[in-house]
Amino acid sequence: MTVGRRPAVIAILVILSARVSFCRNPISRFSMETVCSRADISRPTLYKVENGDPSVAIGIYVQVLRVLGLVEDLSSIAKEDVLRRRLQDESLPQRKRAPRKKPPTGDSDG
Repeated sequence: MTVGRRPAVIAILVILSARVSFCRNPISRFSMETVCSRADISRPTLYKVENGDPSVAIGIYVQVLRVLGLVEDLSSIAKEDVLRRRLQDESLPQRKRAPRKKPPTGDSDG
C-alpha cells in the first residue's frame, strides 16, 4: 500500500514521534523492551513509530501513546468546536429552491 507523503502529514508524524521518543528516553521509566511488551509490538515497529514512519498503522501509535500515558491527548482531536462548525456551515453552498406553485383559485366558471 502506498502511503501519501504530504508535508503536513509528515510534519505531524515528526512531532508525534518526537513526543514518543522524549517520553521514552533513557531517563524515563520506559525502556524499549517495556514499551514493546506493554504495547504488544516488536522493536522494529517501535523504532518506526519513534522515527515518524507513515506506514505504521494509527492503532500502533495509539497503543504506544497509551503505554506512555499520552492517549488522553487524542480526545482533543475530535473535540466539538462550535465556531469552526459554524464557519464550515456558512461556507456550504446554499441550495436554490424552485418557486412555490400557487394553489389554483376557485375563480373559474364551471
